[in-house]
Amino acid sequence: MPSPRSQNYGYHRPARRPRRTASAVVIGALGGVAALFVVAVVGFWVAGSGREPGAGTNGSRLRAGSQTQALSGPLYSSGTLPRVECRLPKIAEHDDRSMLKFLQTLSNCLDDAWNRQFAKAGVKGFTAPQRVFWSMPGSSPCGSYPAPGASAFYCPVNDTMYVGLSNVVDTAGGEPVSHYGVYARVIAHEYGHHVQEDAGILEYGHRLMASGDTDARAEASRRIELQAQCFAGAFLSAERRTLPMTQAQYRAMVADNRARGDDESRPDLRDHGSGRHYAGWVVKGYRDGALSACDTWTVPASDVS
Repeated sequence: MPSPRSQNYGYHRPARRPRRTASAVVIGALGGVAALFVVAVVGFWVAGSGREPGAGTNGSRLRAGSQTQALSGPLYSSGTLPRVECRLPKIAEHDDRSMLKFLQTLSNCLDDAWNRQFAKAGVKGFTAPQRVFWSMPGSSPCGSYPAPGASAFYCPVNDTMYVGLSNVVDTAGGEPVSHYGVYARVIAHEYGHHVQEDAGILEYGHRLMASGDTDARAEASRRIELQAQCFAGAFLSAERRTLPMTQAQYRAMVADNRARGDDESRPDLRDHGSGRHYAGWVVKGYRDGALSACDTWTVPASDVS
């Protein structure tokens, strides 16, 4: 039987990219409409990022979206993520307010960890993403929400993570909220797309998608998604003692990821990777810890199938 979990993303080409605005948390009135599936969504744009290029550890300027940035960028040699002593509050059943507190705490931890990592890598220009935690329908530059296959997504046009407070639970295939590691991975994955955006990796992937045939576009998408998985695993590994990421949480998280693979949920659209690889790359990030393990751009296509 196909899994109730699935993934999807939007691909749009706006005329131009709007400027960033200050970080904000937007909360709708309690009660939104649930989407049918859980998803890691990325809105893809081919237009230039308009971002100030980062500086490498040797002082050289790195062009955003360059092949160098994607294949041998300084993040890969920056080691493990710093431990920020992230302690997550419990999520109560059917309680949007407790989910909001969980998401705010987790997002603050991700902000801190990745800001430190970019500084350690010598890459300038990192800014935390904005956050929209919704409980009622709304719209973004990447499209309206909720939508089939969209309960959590990252929109690079306005550098914003969008998460449905109840949708992310309702679309998790019956996963109990006590398995908070499952929900932490979803948010860490979306944050991973913001890391790719600020590092120039996401733009490089989008260029490959724009220039390739159907199979090449799908493969580039898988490399993007599986790298975000690995980045999520690296963060969870760094915080395993304080979250805490117990063996029970780890097993539930891995099983959840395997169920989200293309072969389980969307066999007609191979844009995120098989269950084996969708789980495997988050495990790789978790076990290795170092970001050098997360270079999905130089591995054989068979490793991102």
